Amino acid sequence: MYSMFDLLFETPSYCPVYVISDSEMKKLKKTQHQEELDEINRQRKILEDSFKAQLKHLEEREKEIKKELKVVSAAKNKQ
Repeated sequence: MYSMFDLLFETPSYCPVYVISDSEMKKLKKTQHQEELDEINRQRKILEDSFKAQLKHLEEREKEIKKELKVVSAAKNKQ
């Protein structure tokens, strides 16, 4: 069985460091920003589609309820 002491000395206490040029860094940032922008646009499209679907559902339900209210009102007026 391992103790915390064993884990402390068996685990390397360093992280690898990578050195890249300024141009590579700019290219990396550009790529990351483009990926983030693509993700934002993808999420926006999903949200807009969901919103449109929900709005359509609400409009259809509104029409149904108005139609049912007319039927109920007409039946009440006959009595």
